[in-house]
Amino acid sequence: MIRRTFIALAATTAIAMPAFAEDAKDIVDTAAEAGSFTTLLAAAEAAGLVETLKGEGPLTVFAPTDDAFAALPEGTVESLLEPENQEQLVNILTYHVVPGAVMSGDLSDGLEATAVNEGTLTIGTEGGVTVNGANVTTADIEASNGVIHVIDAVLLPEG
Repeated sequence: MIRRTFIALAATTAIAMPAFAEDAKDIVDTAAEAGSFTTLLAAAEAAGLVETLKGEGPLTVFAPTDDAFAALPEGTVESLLEPENQEQLVNILTYHVVPGAVMSGDLSDGLEATAVNEGTLTIGTEGGVTVNGANVTTADIEASNGVIHVIDAVLLPEG
């Protein structure tokens, strides 16, 4: 009896999984649903990156929260959202994105990853996971086209 129940459950799950996969939200929709990434999403829209983040992927996004953006010097976000600063905004946002789906289990201390803007991100795993010193507060939020890791600071590329 238990064996038949287990087999039936496994078969039902295998059949249902593709249906759930089709309903999975992309990176943008997943971030929007979370409710703590309104500044990031507004910046992605101003930078013209929403379609890229909704694209096929896979992508890994180290996503700063609204609080992380609020911690920047006063006026920084507003300045970056101005059309004349779009190139700088694109550079900053693409510094938070790595090609491929990188799960937390794939990370190791001192690992270096090349961001979409070709900058280098350095991972730390001593005393918690960090990316260029920003703490990963929530890891492995899966989306249909990649993965989101929530960070507590905005990463600023050198130069």
